[in-house]
Amino acid sequence: MGSGTSKVRNGAFKGSGAALEVRQCDFRPTAVQVINEDGLCQGWWTNTMADGDVMKQVTDGTISKVTTNGITPLSDGFSLGADADLNVAGELVHWMAYE
Repeated sequence: MGSGTSKVRNGAFKGSGAALEVRQCDFRPTAVQVINEDGLCQGWWTNTMADGDVMKQVTDGTISKVTTNGITPLSDGFSLGADADLNVAGELVHWMAYE
């Protein structure tokens, strides 16, 4: 963006256990963070990573790069795959997307 400003959007949803789309942005994110509040797990994706990847930190502090069922940017949000720690059916997930 020419003005030097960037956009940030945030929200929350209940995990589904299956891939889902979050289309609450008016931009294609360059970075996304998701935090599973109930499962105490978090994940990050940036545009320097492949679509579907996620850097994930679980409750014991282990950080790993996951190359399937992660985060994929969309034109107006992102999709979150069926990761067994991040997207658990019924668990509260907070998210932030950055332009």
